[in-house]
Amino acid sequence: MRVLRWIGIVLLLIVAAGAALIWTAGDTAKYPATAGYGPNPTLPAPNPTLLPTMNQASGTGWPSGKKPLAAIGLQVNAFAAKLDHPRWLYALPNGDILVAETNSPPKPDDMKGVRGFVAGLLMKAAGADIKSANRITLLRDTDGDGVADKSYPLIEGLNSPFGMALVGNDLYIADTDALLRFPYHAGDTHIAAKGEKVCDLPGGTINHHWTKNVIASPDGSKLFVTVGSNSNVGENGMVAEEGRAAIWEVDPKTGKHRIYASGLRNPNGMDFLPGTNTLWVTVNERDEIGSDLVPDYMTSVKDGAFYGWPYSYYGQHVDSRPQPQRPDLVAKAIKPDYALGAHTASLGLVFSDKAQLGPAYGHGIFIGQHGSWNRNPRAGYRVIFIPFDGAQPSGMPVDVLTGFLDQDGNARGRPVGLAIAGDGALLVADDVGNTVWRVTAK
Repeated sequence: MRVLRWIGIVLLLIVAAGAALIWTAGDTAKYPATAGYGPNPTLPAPNPTLLPTMNQASGTGWPSGKKPLAAIGLQVNAFAAKLDHPRWLYALPNGDILVAETNSPPKPDDMKGVRGFVAGLLMKAAGADIKSANRITLLRDTDGDGVADKSYPLIEGLNSPFGMALVGNDLYIADTDALLRFPYHAGDTHIAAKGEKVCDLPGGTINHHWTKNVIASPDGSKLFVTVGSNSNVGENGMVAEEGRAAIWEVDPKTGKHRIYASGLRNPNGMDFLPGTNTLWVTVNERDEIGSDLVPDYMTSVKDGAFYGWPYSYYGQHVDSRPQPQRPDLVAKAIKPDYALGAHTASLGLVFSDKAQLGPAYGHGIFIGQHGSWNRNPRAGYRVIFIPFDGAQPSGMPVDVLTGFLDQDGNARGRPVGLAIAGDGALLVADDVGNTVWRVTAK
């Protein structure tokens, strides 16, 4: 019966929307989106419907002359446009900006069967099915007008690159299956040298969460790499999750690595609390147990800690789907610091302390929310700011950039990676709008 239902939904999807899929099944949220935010979010009972909630916004791009809406006191302009699926950003010390133009690698064993076919249609509707450019592009603003007037292909021929980190003259790139090191000197516009492999990263033919981010410790002695899970909630077996759903600590000199923290379904953005060695990360949580569950989150990361996936969520709330159950691990699961809303796909994270956007954004975290597919109504599709008091969040999120969804619910853009430019501007990678936006104070 379940297979027949899936076949039926595929036929409905094809007939109703073809390649431009917008279709809703499953349940509707019972709580406002705000209920899923803060240190103590609302966590209702799971609602695992026979058909998962599918409410994907079609990716249309920005009409001519349109741009996101900036908060009062802020303004936004296109720093660089007509890019090829820009996902992640890195600000170099000399003011140049690196952007990873990238997309998913081939992963044939993650796209099998009816579920895989439906996932492919969802990706196509979202504008996420394009071939990866596999390139790190360098953007340069030579006249200081807030617009990049030079663009250079710094590194090409990569394998779905994502995270970037500079330590001295070593530029580290996190490909989907390896951490690489390239020689770099200030002002370089092209690196012809072949990357030196620091260590392998989990890849393979499933590679469900393919993005790998990398950040250097404040003293540059260690690298931290995010590795997402190989499934939603362990349905491919835990052998397929070896080394995944975790943050790795890597010695850049030897390539030796260890699991720094685990039970993190899909960790992405990372930054250190200014002036400390405390690492913060955004994590995308699990799907298919209702529009109100489970909230994505950001959290400080404790060495050796376990954060629940796949056996529990938001601390020790048990998920009955993984079998066999692991009550021993659930008992160790740590509650995250701050929830970021159910299914918001919160990816980018950067502390605001180096930004020059005014006192309202003086100390806190900017978050890029790529936007939901598994929630009705949709959530995310915005950039937010969460104020901090010292070392902890101290309030509800504040909108920084909105307007990524049009009046018909189409995605004109989807924010992903964030960076603070040398002049204090907030930069936002928009992989549907193919633009890097620049946010400044008026």
